[in-house]
Amino acid sequence: MAQWLPVQDEIGVGPWPGEWPTTEDGSPDPRYDEALLADGDRRNVVDRYRYWTQEAIVADLDRHRHDFHIAVENWGHDFNIGSVIRTANAFNAKAFHIVGKRRWNRRGAMVTDRYQHELHHADVDSLREWAGDLPLIGIDNLPGSLPIETYDLPRECVLVFGQEGPGLSAQMRAACTAILHIEQFGSTRSINAGAAAAIAMHMWILRHVHGQG
Repeated sequence: MAQWLPVQDEIGVGPWPGEWPTTEDGSPDPRYDEALLADGDRRNVVDRYRYWTQEAIVADLDRHRHDFHIAVENWGHDFNIGSVIRTANAFNAKAFHIVGKRRWNRRGAMVTDRYQHELHHADVDSLREWAGDLPLIGIDNLPGSLPIETYDLPRECVLVFGQEGPGLSAQMRAACTAILHIEQFGSTRSINAGAAAAIAMHMWILRHVHGQG
């Protein structure tokens, strides 16, 4: 008979046991948040960042961020944007870019945006100007698009996503170096925008972190 582990009622850890962390000279370690050490850390962070300040976590992530950016068009306040941004945190994207309305639906991000770098662009032209020689790679299921599974994703690039439903705008499609789609085998024309973003980012990881493809 299978043995199931008990369900953990609380996320994270309680107060730090014993003496608080110090540096080699015995002074308090500046990476750690005294309030978290005293009260516990219930945030959704990996164990190596338990009790660290937000600033210390961001600084450590900055030392090994990957070379791809994420851009999301925000013309209709799509709730999927938050999910895309949360995934960008999971894969440690260089930064995420909001194109269109400055305010975006943050609920799905689950506060992961605090650990990333956010840039805003009023329109497609401003994103293209910022990118310079950095290629914009659109992700959308469109006539003439190429399968992401066999495309040679560049190491340095901006993966661009549109809204749920309409997808990439005509202006964004024109600005992209390539439009890629995810191969599908069922009856649905397209998959959820948040899911598509996760697959696209993982394809970059497979190619440039694990050397596959």
